[in-house]
Amino acid sequence: MRADGRQAVPPHDALAWLAGVSGALLHLAGALKSIPLIGALPIDFTVFSAALALPLLALCAITRRWVVAPEIGLPLAAIGVLWLWLVLAGCWSASGAVLAAKLPEITLVGPIMLFAGLVVAGDDTALRGFCAGVLGAGAAVALSLANNLAQGSVALGGLPDADPEKWRIAYQVTGLAIAMAAALAALHWAEARGALTGLFWLSATLALALGALLPGGRAALVALGLCLACGPPLMLLRQQKRGQAVLWLLGLLCLAGGAALFMGTEVTQHARALERFFAPNTLESSGRLPLWGTALALAGQTMPFGLDTGGFSLAAGFGEWRGRHPHNLALEALAEAGLPGFTLWLIAFGGASWVVWRLGRTAPSWRVARILMLCLPMAVTLQVSTDLGNRMAWLTLGLALGLGLRAEAPGKEALHVRALG
Repeated sequence: MRADGRQAVPPHDALAWLAGVSGALLHLAGALKSIPLIGALPIDFTVFSAALALPLLALCAITRRWVVAPEIGLPLAAIGVLWLWLVLAGCWSASGAVLAAKLPEITLVGPIMLFAGLVVAGDDTALRGFCAGVLGAGAAVALSLANNLAQGSVALGGLPDADPEKWRIAYQVTGLAIAMAAALAALHWAEARGALTGLFWLSATLALALGALLPGGRAALVALGLCLACGPPLMLLRQQKRGQAVLWLLGLLCLAGGAALFMGTEVTQHARALERFFAPNTLESSGRLPLWGTALALAGQTMPFGLDTGGFSLAAGFGEWRGRHPHNLALEALAEAGLPGFTLWLIAFGGASWVVWRLGRTAPSWRVARILMLCLPMAVTLQVSTDLGNRMAWLTLGLALGLGLRAEAPGKEALHVRALG
């Protein structure tokens, strides 16, 4: 613990903060492209943000002494073997277009994003910068979406001539970005010491939560609810403020009850996420159940080694259509990579959850809470959408495992991890 809070900030802290902010822009590039000014750039914003973030993250990584927890060793090893197994399974794949698009994203982009998540989560200043970037990006996306809706340049559910596949992905990542920003704003409220500061962050949380209801993503709505129910109470309980934690949870229940009560009225007419969430047969209408059933059936027919990497859409009768994946990463690993792939996936992603639980008990509460708020929305999405080629999934996995890393100045020792070597 620093003895004097007025100490000069070391020069490398600015580098770490900028690395964190640029990493957030890379993480949420898909959502930021919904902002007209960014979407109109002559260069793809994902490429631009990667060119900005990766050198900064690399500099951040090589200018620090890293302290590593042994607990992250097995999940990291499983990730490496999983990538290798997916390459081998691709050797006998019947897929052409899907494999060519998906496998490079897993084995080339995936390691880069995993590295980015590890560096960000392992350095306190980089993590704070990342959270600041997510807050700013989420607020910008929410303001742009509200403005575009008011002007009629965006229609909920997509414009008549819009590509439905691209619109579906757009509203999912937009909702996730706003939900993460709302969750982080709620943490700031829980940490606020002054009444005015607390009121500002509470207002920001409510505004962003309302913004997250606009795009229509049900996963983002569920993720938002989980984050708001976990993050602020965790911080308040660590501060011995049990009464405020109980009041916060009661307030959430009242808001949820009010949303259900006014469903279908003018009060909620623009809350497309609520409309879709409370619609009859919401799970059936999403088309997930048939895809999950097909994935389980194909996995059983092709035991123990699975179909092949990228082979699900062909085997399921959809042709070379990447959008028709199992919409659940565990089922995708089981169906396409068989029992070996599923076991490796379970050790990698399940191991990351265990790392958060195991090391989170002794890590600083602000750090644990922020990593939870950043990981929970993507964890929900992995159960109902996206595939193994999603770069956000690998960066989120790095954030979770990054709880077992600490950037330390020479001569210091971490409290909850120990140095290797």
